[in-house]
Amino acid sequence: GDNVKFNFPMAFTATLLAWSVIEFGEVMPPAEQRNALVAVRWGTDYLLKSISQLPNRIFVQVGDPNSDHNCWERPEDMDTARTAYIVDAPNPASDVAGETAAALAAASMAFRSSDPGYSETLLRNAIKAFDYADTHRGAYSDNANIKDDVCPFYCDFDGYQDELLWGAAWLRRATQDNSYLDYIQNNGQTLGAEENINEFGWDNKHAGLNVLVSKEFLEGSMFALESYKASADSFMCTLIPESSTAYHIDLTPGGLIYKPGGSNLQHSTSISFLLLVYANYLERTSQSASCGGMTVGPAELRQQAKRQVDYILGDNPKGMSYMVGYGGQYPQRIHHRGSSLPSIKDRPDSIGCKEGSVYFNSPWPNPNVLVGALVGGPSEDDSFEDDRADFRKSEPTTYINAPFVGVLAYFAANPNLS
Repeated sequence: GDNVKFNFPMAFTATLLAWSVIEFGEVMPPAEQRNALVAVRWGTDYLLKSISQLPNRIFVQVGDPNSDHNCWERPEDMDTARTAYIVDAPNPASDVAGETAAALAAASMAFRSSDPGYSETLLRNAIKAFDYADTHRGAYSDNANIKDDVCPFYCDFDGYQDELLWGAAWLRRATQDNSYLDYIQNNGQTLGAEENINEFGWDNKHAGLNVLVSKEFLEGSMFALESYKASADSFMCTLIPESSTAYHIDLTPGGLIYKPGGSNLQHSTSISFLLLVYANYLERTSQSASCGGMTVGPAELRQQAKRQVDYILGDNPKGMSYMVGYGGQYPQRIHHRGSSLPSIKDRPDSIGCKEGSVYFNSPWPNPNVLVGALVGGPSEDDSFEDDRADFRKSEPTTYINAPFVGVLAYFAANPNLS
């Protein structure tokens, strides 16, 4: 919704888009797979620029968020400070650099067959980014020179350790280099591999890490990695209401995965993605998830994902599709500058910083329909007000949409899943 480049969540977006292609690209229609790769490349081209001055400098953000958030203007009219926020060695940026490494490594796999030269560039730079992350350990938002401008927006709230393991796991998958496997095994304990295992999003990679690493245990019988499958199983069990696990992830009365905070659909889309990926890993190896006294197979995991997708697309108490432009009823007043302000085709003259307020405060639907965007979504009681000012519910984000690409690819290819 704003005009700032926040590298931390954007790198996660790129990772999940690339992972969508890796896992579900084969079932995408060729034109849609090309579209997905174009979207990945849009992100990775930018990320390559952001680390072009390694080994000693990484760019972590572009645009002053405080002045940007004081304005409501189109990207074409943007006149706020385009400050470049930099972390120089030996200052830490393990989170941003680690996620950037993951994104570039995952993308290198997505492009391996269609553009091997680009794939090699991505992988070479992923290694550089990871080296910075590991050498200069710490959170980027702890640097005094940038803290006030990256926080409270995309601070590292959950610690940088998970991004180190996540980056190493993606480099292991992309390179098959044993040094990254050794890194995961040697550092898993100290970097908290078994902590916060029921979270997955731009700030916490633990559940995704466990699913990703468990693939190697399931398919390669790497018994030293068995704890990652146990953690992945444990996470899946929290999503199965019938399981006897002590903790279950909260659902709204209508059945949507719900976690407090904002942009709640990010949890539903990213967790749905993990459900489908893990279901595939289990199915290929004829295994199941162990939930105390019961076992949960791929079919049950896919059913849980399908319930989330159906809810998001309109099968919910409000009958509201939370994907803009899809279905008979969808959000009309999303918190998005380009959608809510007149197109430059309709009003070519500039709309200044405060001149946009009249459109922000307008009760009318947005003039430009941002087709396909997923908004933050409803409250814990399934209510949704369609209010432009309520950014926690009405703002679309790339990291809500990215995992949904893979999810929809799966269900479009498997429409008869009962």
